Amino acid sequence: MEKTTGGTHAAAGSGPKVRRGVPEGAEGQVAALYWEAFGRKLAPALDPPDEGRAFIAAHLHHDRGVVALAGDRVVGVAGYRLGGRALTGGGAWDVLSAYGPFRGLPRLAVLALFERTPAPGELVMDGIAVEAGHRGTGIGSLLLREVAAVAAENGCRRIRLDVIDVNPRARALYERHGFTPHHTERTPYLRGLLGFGAVTTMHRPVTRADATTGREAR
Repeated sequence: MEKTTGGTHAAAGSGPKVRRGVPEGAEGQVAALYWEAFGRKLAPALDPPDEGRAFIAAHLHHDRGVVALAGDRVVGVAGYRLGGRALTGGGAWDVLSAYGPFRGLPRLAVLALFERTPAPGELVMDGIAVEAGHRGTGIGSLLLREVAAVAAENGCRRIRLDVIDVNPRARALYERHGFTPHHTERTPYLRGLLGFGAVTTMHRPVTRADATTGREAR
C-alpha cells in the first residue's frame, strides 16, 4: 500500500508552494525546522543541537515528507510514517555510529519512547513544523491537506498523530482539520526530561474528498 505523486501548489496569492518530497539539498533546512519545533523533546536523544540537526539531516527519507517552499527555501514541513518508513530515519547502528556506544545507548532508550507503529490502513504523522515568520499564514493547513491526500491515495482509512499538552496551538490546528482526541497518556515523569507531561493521540478519518483535493492541487 504505497503510492507517491509529484506536483506543487500554492496558497492564495503568491505565498509559499507546497510539494511532496524533500528537495535534494534542503536536508539541513528541514532538520533546522524540526529541531526548532521539537528540539526540547529530541534533545535528550540527539543533543548537542548541532549534532542533532546533522543526524536528522543525514537520515531523512525524502519521500516521507511534504514541504512548503518560499522560493528555494523550505519554510514548512510535515513528516509521516507509511510503509515502514518515516521522514526522520536512523536506526540503532546509526545512533551508535554517530554518538559512540557510551553516549549512544541511553539515547536509544529515549528514541524508543517516540516510536509509533501504524496500524493496518493507518498513516501516522510524525511532526509538522513551520518557520516562525510564516506561522499564521495557512501553511500548516496546506501541509495537513496534502498529507491527507497522500493517505487517501495510498488506501489509508485513518490518520493518527500525537500532540503534547504544552502545544495547544498545534492541537487547535488539528481539531480544525477534523482530528478528534482518542486517548491521553499522562507522563508526569517525563516533564523534567522532555518538557511535557501528557500526550494525546488524535485520529482523523480519510475521506474521498481528500483524494480529490490532492488531484485538484496538481
